Amino acid sequence: MNNSSETTVSNDPPSVHRRAIVVDMHADTAQRLVDENVDLEQRLVDGHFDAVRAKEGGLDAQFFSIWVEPELFGGGGASAMKRADVQIEAVRNLASKHPETWELATTAADIRRIADSGKIAALMGMEGGYAIDEKIENVERYYKMGVRYMSPAWSVSTSWAGSSGDEIGKMRGLTDFGNQVIREMNRLGMMVDVSHVSDRTFLDIVNTSTKPVIATHSGCRAITNVPRNLTDEMIVALAKTGGVVNVIFYPEHIEPGYSEKKKKVDAEIASLVQRASDEEKGDVAHKKLARDRVRAQEYLKRLPAVSVSRIVDHINHIVKLAGIDHVGIGSDFDGIQAVPADLKSVADLPNLTKELLRRGYSESDIDKILGGNMLRVMEEVIH
Repeated sequence: MNNSSETTVSNDPPSVHRRAIVVDMHADTAQRLVDENVDLEQRLVDGHFDAVRAKEGGLDAQFFSIWVEPELFGGGGASAMKRADVQIEAVRNLASKHPETWELATTAADIRRIADSGKIAALMGMEGGYAIDEKIENVERYYKMGVRYMSPAWSVSTSWAGSSGDEIGKMRGLTDFGNQVIREMNRLGMMVDVSHVSDRTFLDIVNTSTKPVIATHSGCRAITNVPRNLTDEMIVALAKTGGVVNVIFYPEHIEPGYSEKKKKVDAEIASLVQRASDEEKGDVAHKKLARDRVRAQEYLKRLPAVSVSRIVDHINHIVKLAGIDHVGIGSDFDGIQAVPADLKSVADLPNLTKELLRRGYSESDIDKILGGNMLRVMEEVIH
């Protein structure tokens, strides 16, 4: 891609955006495919993602999160594996049912080829290592099913890795088995994701991995002080592996003070959320959907609006610390109950490019941020 100063083609934000290969590292839409049977070929009236809005937003590649909620499906065992497997099947079905829109991808070369063809590349990453069920051979099982990144833990620690989301995680790094998992991922060509892991586990991962390490959806703790975000030292350490921090779009993780305000709102709406759950006659997954719908409605009413410019604040911070080659994007769409006011769905992705241009980023910089940096890491890690 030419630098904007050398090119004779149009430099308006939509054109710059369209010329980039846009790769979103994390969306939770696979759960909607399974639990709500949504049709992504249609413009959906709710949620943040479908193929219609993805095309409007110039998205070229989507990593779908294969996420097992431990409280609902267990932190291992047959139910955790089944929950992962049905999501993988749902993502694979996108391409088999709608080959005109979707194509499965596992490599950077796949993404480039599919983007050139005008389709959307569908990829998969595992959020939390619950479904490997503490068996090293299952890492390869999921790799063969198409999974190309995995985080050891989501908000609940595994026996072999600590989470940033629970008390036990604060003291837990990688166990011997955890180190074995990281080495097996390196061997296979599966990217290691540190979003959601504890600080101790993070340190163990960057010290164990021989390949670039990524954060698929995280922010900067120096701006927004929540445990889910990375400290400056962590960002620098991750960059030294050759990796990329993909900035999340979730207001709680990018807007200072939002988390405290959200806690107050959560206390205020607790009875509404509980009532929605009690009135839902479906299974545990549908009860969770009912709770989340109420949260989304109430957060919109009660919490302050956050702008796309805040995402760029985090991008700027990472660039200053680690350089332009170590930042990307990971929306967390369909996994969050609040979104920036001017980035409500995948259709609004061009607003991010517009803000990056306004802040003085060149077209070659923007190419790297929107997907180029992650394509480089994929080329280095995935065989």
